[in-house]
Amino acid sequence: MSKPNLTEILTHLGEDHEKYFNAVAPPIIQSSNFVFHSVEEMRNAISDELNHHIYTRGNNPTVNILRKKIAALESAEDALVTSSGAAAIAASVMSQVKAGDHVICVNKPYSWTYKLLSNLLTRFGVEVTYVDATSIDEMKSAIKSNTTVLYLESPNSLTFEISDLRACAKLAKEHGLVSMIDNSHCSPIFQRPIEMGIDIVIHSATKYLNGHSDVVVGVIASSKNIIRQIFNSEYMTLGLNISPHDANLVIRGLRTLELRIKRSDETAHKIVSFLKAHEKIEKVIFPLDPDYPQYELAQSQMTGCGGLVTIVLKANDKASVMRFVESINSFLMAVSWGGYESLMIPSITFHDMPGQEDSPIPWTYVRLYIGLEDADYLIEDLNKALSKI
Repeated sequence: MSKPNLTEILTHLGEDHEKYFNAVAPPIIQSSNFVFHSVEEMRNAISDELNHHIYTRGNNPTVNILRKKIAALESAEDALVTSSGAAAIAASVMSQVKAGDHVICVNKPYSWTYKLLSNLLTRFGVEVTYVDATSIDEMKSAIKSNTTVLYLESPNSLTFEISDLRACAKLAKEHGLVSMIDNSHCSPIFQRPIEMGIDIVIHSATKYLNGHSDVVVGVIASSKNIIRQIFNSEYMTLGLNISPHDANLVIRGLRTLELRIKRSDETAHKIVSFLKAHEKIEKVIFPLDPDYPQYELAQSQMTGCGGLVTIVLKANDKASVMRFVESINSFLMAVSWGGYESLMIPSITFHDMPGQEDSPIPWTYVRLYIGLEDADYLIEDLNKALSKI
């Protein structure tokens, strides 16, 4: 059987209209549990809850449609849908470690990944070493006899370092490690790590996959064996499921995934060109910009970049940065990204916060997310705000 194409996955895969009155849109099966007609039928279901509907904390028909679509998008054998991206990260890592094990993770990961590895798992005897995401040699040198996981983000958070995914997958296999990656930045439209040998792919599906800033959701895509392992332990024990209603919203969001992320990517390229020529900009960080240090590697494993762009402002004082970010109208100041609206998160937010250490990211850095607005509209607003520096 041939692999379904992208249009088929987003529009039809996993859906069976005859089962629900020939409705075009799949229904929301808002039921907590499901009935059986015999003891034998119930026993069979309980023995394989991953593939049967017993209790929505485990498997639900609406969620199951979404699972099939996510797995196909990532070229994976199976997938799970979780209550958040952080839940997907935690379940994936916890499934592969025990007390005394060691994890290798890229430097400056997503904040909740860092807290999982450095604050939570260390309480239970799990070690972690952070390495340069761009250096396969540093990753290799960090491997110990008790290393079990190689954790990647590519591109990395905020500063967008690229890891050579094929080389990382090869290294992990040579040393018996489980490789996993947060693929939220690119989505499966622009990067499919499993096709490059990575074992587990994780997303904050709150971002591009849902795309409407109205659902918090995570996904895990991997082999059937790994997905079953996570489902039977971390997923079921910790209650990481998503509601059928939210799953239905994500299915709706997937219909336009390709259109949305390609629009963001196209507009981002235009805005990058404008920003690189602006006198108030020190540097623009965008992996598919030809001047990006790892441009050739990015091209070799990414077919697009999406809407994330980090800029470094030419500002001599924090007041100038504050004037810039507080005079922008079209970029909403907020965390997250991947929706229809343009957003920004200035690093200066995480400097001079009472009771907290300053961020390692300099206060001149501002991460922009390019949404679905017109490029000229966004450029005009940025230009006016830059004049405040």
